[in-house]
Amino acid sequence: MNGRAHLEMIGITKRFPGVLALEGVSFDLFGGEVHALVGENGAGKSTLMKILSGAQAADAGEIRIDDRPVHIGSPTAAARLGIGMIYQELCLAPHLTAGENVFLGREPMTAGFVDFHRLHAEAQEYLDRLDAGVASRQRVADLGIAQQQMVEIAKALSRHARFLVMDEPTASLSEAEAERLFDIIRALRKDGVGLAYISHRLEEVLAIGDRVTVLRDGRRVAGMPVAEANVTQLVRLMVGREIKQVYPTREAMIGPEVLRVEGLSRPPVLRDVSFTLRHGEVLGLGGLMGAGRTEVARAIFGADARAAGRVFLEGEEVKIRSPKDAIAAGLALLTEDRKRDGLALGLPLRANITLANLLSVVRGGLLQLGREREVAEELVERVDVRASSVEQLARNLSGGNQQKVVVAKWLLTEARIFIFDEPTQGIDIAAKAEVYALIEQLARQGAGIILISSYLPELMAISDRILVLCRGRVTGEVSHDDATQERILELAALG
Repeated sequence: MNGRAHLEMIGITKRFPGVLALEGVSFDLFGGEVHALVGENGAGKSTLMKILSGAQAADAGEIRIDDRPVHIGSPTAAARLGIGMIYQELCLAPHLTAGENVFLGREPMTAGFVDFHRLHAEAQEYLDRLDAGVASRQRVADLGIAQQQMVEIAKALSRHARFLVMDEPTASLSEAEAERLFDIIRALRKDGVGLAYISHRLEEVLAIGDRVTVLRDGRRVAGMPVAEANVTQLVRLMVGREIKQVYPTREAMIGPEVLRVEGLSRPPVLRDVSFTLRHGEVLGLGGLMGAGRTEVARAIFGADARAAGRVFLEGEEVKIRSPKDAIAAGLALLTEDRKRDGLALGLPLRANITLANLLSVVRGGLLQLGREREVAEELVERVDVRASSVEQLARNLSGGNQQKVVVAKWLLTEARIFIFDEPTQGIDIAAKAEVYALIEQLARQGAGIILISSYLPELMAISDRILVLCRGRVTGEVSHDDATQERILELAALG
């Protein structure tokens, strides 16, 4: 590896109030390699990379580039040193064009004015290098998630990044889009860029990585070439124990119809979508990004207006014009973005849990705090939320525990239909197993479950049936026993 760019983080320690996030962690990265970083939520992966990118400061430790100590006091300083960071939650200005985002804050100037012709010409060169399929003058708000990610990478390349950090880059991508990203990563690696790659999807770590480092509870517990690693070994190192079964055994006791949707339409995103859901059934919704899966959920739940369509519960038609109507009818929607749409991050757990059914803890028009704590504590124990108390702020929980709080919130409404939209996005393998167990438990208790997922192994393992969408319409249905990735992708491309 001599002669290649080399970045080292040595003995990094970081404390937050009441929490030792990192303790003496070391990590290094060579140009022209992919070094994966894995661990449970809260293990310290993102904190370590935020320190590298200048978003946070370490309390102790040293960073060296090409054997010279460097100080990274801000993201701007990191960029000057050739370090780029692509966060899971993309940092783009949606109202600006792709090119304007690529050069944001560094616009080329002529005679004191922004030279937009040069800006777009140079941005287009970087976008074309990635084969992004994006025009520099396109508005970011009009781009899909995968294309927005290409804009982020182009932005990093325009800063001449020698080291690039990717935090859960495939979390919001379909299988096909993820494969396209892997092609980009391989090309960047060939060009000598060093990539630090954070992911909870261990199969892709083994497919794309050269080395892997494992963190647990803020400490480095192992590092090895990917060729010497396997999923079982990595999981054991991550959690400190063996997880024998990630997906629960489906013991489906499917009952009568609980939900029927007829002719659901919302042009141009939905076209004549019809299906049924039965008690105790897990119905998967599959399809590529933009297929209309989330739009189906939002239209059923009353979050988006629909142009046409009827909804029946237990055989009787119901009018759902708003989420309030949906909650009253017994529906629950666990949104794709739990931080933005599912939780009030600045409120304690007890307030989040009672948010969808506040009347259950109100007497005489007044909130009964004692009753709220009691109800919240019961549900926290029921879904096994790991928190110091129900007074802990939601923002201070790991992703997996945040997802459990959202489940607890909907359990309080006594919902009979649960719509899970990307329920394991951005959470570690142990937390995934717990979410799957919760879904299985709800189904056994007779709830109808709609599961939306871009991760096909998850969709096939959990679902009794899979409904596949493409461009807003249903293109096919696959049973659990007949489901293969090839068949689902074939139906997903029929639009």
